[in-house]
Amino acid sequence: MPNRLIHATSPYLLQHAHNPVDWYEWGTEALHKAKTEDKPILVSIGYSSCHWCHVMERESFENEDIAALMNAHFVCIKVDREERPDIDQIYMDAVQAMQQHGGWPLNVFLTPDQKPFYGGTYFPPKNWAQLLTQIERTFQAKRTEINESAEDLVRHLQTSDLKRFSKNDEAEFSARLLDRMFEILVSRYDPVWGGIEKAPKFVMPSIWLFLLRYYAATKSQQALAMVTHTLKQLAFGGIYDQVGGGFSRYSVDGEWFAPHFEKMLYDNAQLLSLYSEAYSITKDPIFKETVYQTVGWLEDEMMNLAGGFYSALDADSEGIEGKFYTWTEPELREVLGESTDLVLEHYHANADGNWEHKRNILRRDPKTETVESDAILALKKKLLIARKNRIRPALDDKILTGWNAMMIQGLVDAYKAFEDGHFLHLALNTISFLEQHLISDKVYRAYKNKRSQTEGFLEDYAFLIQAYTSLYQVTFNEGWLFKAKTWTEYVLNHFYDSQEEYFYFSSDAAESLIARKKEVFDNVIPGSNSVMARNLFALGILLDQEDWQQRAGRMTLKLTNLIQTEPVYMSYWAVVLCELVHEPATIVFSGPDALVLRQQLMNQYYPFVITAGATGQSELLLLTGREPLANETRIFVCYNKSCQLPVTGAEDARKQMKIL
Repeated sequence: MPNRLIHATSPYLLQHAHNPVDWYEWGTEALHKAKTEDKPILVSIGYSSCHWCHVMERESFENEDIAALMNAHFVCIKVDREERPDIDQIYMDAVQAMQQHGGWPLNVFLTPDQKPFYGGTYFPPKNWAQLLTQIERTFQAKRTEINESAEDLVRHLQTSDLKRFSKNDEAEFSARLLDRMFEILVSRYDPVWGGIEKAPKFVMPSIWLFLLRYYAATKSQQALAMVTHTLKQLAFGGIYDQVGGGFSRYSVDGEWFAPHFEKMLYDNAQLLSLYSEAYSITKDPIFKETVYQTVGWLEDEMMNLAGGFYSALDADSEGIEGKFYTWTEPELREVLGESTDLVLEHYHANADGNWEHKRNILRRDPKTETVESDAILALKKKLLIARKNRIRPALDDKILTGWNAMMIQGLVDAYKAFEDGHFLHLALNTISFLEQHLISDKVYRAYKNKRSQTEGFLEDYAFLIQAYTSLYQVTFNEGWLFKAKTWTEYVLNHFYDSQEEYFYFSSDAAESLIARKKEVFDNVIPGSNSVMARNLFALGILLDQEDWQQRAGRMTLKLTNLIQTEPVYMSYWAVVLCELVHEPATIVFSGPDALVLRQQLMNQYYPFVITAGATGQSELLLLTGREPLANETRIFVCYNKSCQLPVTGAEDARKQMKIL
């Protein structure tokens, strides 16, 4: 007999629809029941590809006796953190404030008015049953103390991170701030395996995007080497799917060897940008190979036929983590026959297995420094065909606006680096899907067969605005630019806090929770305020909105102390800071060959450049006085609203640019 979650759109919630737990979705029905019956609320938060979420479901939420305890004493609410990151953000902060480790599944106990008083992550079934009994008894016996503790915690949650961490000693932006960040990143860098020196090991793409910009500004070969070494270790490691392409979420060790096998759209979207940018500097064929294989996997396994991209692939298949991706020696021999030894050597596999249960995680030798041979590619194709007959990991087939907008950015960056129109075609298909299914009078968060009713969060709007802005800069279709302007104005009207001058994570029309948070720190996904600051800066230039540029500057300046001392978790702010420190060129292409010349000029790495252009009439102030001529295309290289004399060739324009 299914529970209420059978009507959910979230794949994660649907996974729990047949639990004996009387689960509710977050909403008025559950919250009203808690108040009416004066019961504590149990909020259990996870996502569909979360390994330990599956374990806890199997051990506890499918256990009839444990479910009876939960149903008797609590109002039990299941939340998909990817559909409701606003709820997850609040209660994750609460658990961490209790001096507990954060993570998923996140299990938090609330008073009937949603105020947290205890929480944690995964609990083994015996511990979970004991905790449920203990919480229920304590709630009855020490209600006053629980209420007081919960009130204190809510006051903490309602205190803005900006009040806790914002501290600015800088009067202006300077290159020495960037030098300081670089020094700290050098001290935390793993010189052997690349990445930040710790385990488990996350990629953190925006750290390396910052270092590429630092290289462009300083010509620091050390900065470039840190990025290229990291990217090769990633591409050759077990974290990369050597057979099918695409990256797992993180490595459990410090060597990028044993991944947590779930694959997330947001990681792969950002890594397309990172590898494409690195290729535009180095022209390293390994980076090109990685981009093309990753896009191939995304098209094959993650793309909706109508154009949107799904959210994630599970780590588990047949209840075993990584079974879909790993191989025993007999399995390899069955597929490859006499060619098996070549693959065993190439991918560092053996008869005893290099991982658990005599299974092998395939990895390449980073010392080879070469792309794979035709012989290896042919054998890999056989493995891929054989793997398609295995029981697949579960697919989280909801489509999220923000993550798809990140994917558009990755595809645009790949288009810029490789001049391959297929990448732009995929990006345009994706924006078309979003506009058809998730964008109307406002931006919505998620789609699975139908649109969810949850409005998008700042993350969704910020990455969508970025996608529109980037699409404009490679197509010169002003429709994209004016859509970016429309949604930026919407965000300023509905998300902006004029007192602190930053943006709330949820709009002023969203459901009122116990705290309205602002996302300040960057993590694996850049923080939505840093993305909005970068949007305001770029659009301020393109649309001649001086106020927007100034807002971006103020947002960044207030955080310079934090950015320069914590560059790992302020790394996208570091990207913004780079662009504020190093005055970007605005390059205007005007005339019938505007797009051709844009491609000729921008086939190198120019991170401090904003492009605009038109082949015909334009409504942009940037094009005023620079209108297209009938038979001639001109390029205007401009700095701070002052343009040099127009030229007609890419090389002449290059000579006018301040190449840092």
